[in-house]
Amino acid sequence: MDKTQRRQQILEHARDVFAKRGYHASKVEDIVAAAGVARGTFYLYFDDKRAIFEEIVDRLLMRFGIAIVRIDPKLGVDEQVRELLRRIIRLLIDERVTTKILLEGAMGVDPAFDRKIHSFFEQVRSFLEESLKEGQELGIVVKGGARMQATFVIGALKEIMTQVVVHGWDDEEAVIVEEMFAFLRGGILEHRPQ
Repeated sequence: MDKTQRRQQILEHARDVFAKRGYHASKVEDIVAAAGVARGTFYLYFDDKRAIFEEIVDRLLMRFGIAIVRIDPKLGVDEQVRELLRRIIRLLIDERVTTKILLEGAMGVDPAFDRKIHSFFEQVRSFLEESLKEGQELGIVVKGGARMQATFVIGALKEIMTQVVVHGWDDEEAVIVEEMFAFLRGGILEHRPQ
């Protein structure tokens, strides 16, 4: 196995250990046992438990950031919103274990890590708020407090994903997308003929 594959193997097993035990209860010994590598091999790739945890979370945050794109009001808004929801929900479900870690186990690692997670969600909220303000100006989003609207959307998505990945709801991706779209359609999207 080459170095890249070995590193990925350790990351995958560490992710599973963190999802099962939580960050604080997990130990490097648990990770190396799950990965079937020596403790020294672990330290060839990662400085400590926090470093591997941070990389696992960073990878999901990066992919999440890439999935978020602006809506072009000149095109069919409803289908663009649905596609954006599909990309985000598919990513969070495909990365179920890491999503669980992000939603359940990422806070409380240490103050710097907490600030990082908070900063990520704040960036998403800020981006969404600006997008909603722009949508209000274009008449595709109902008038109202864009900051609150953005917070409602993020809160709804986080709660749905918590139910799916942490508590085992078995709703299919397409159902989640349509229900989330209906929530947006009923709350913040202007009703316009398509």
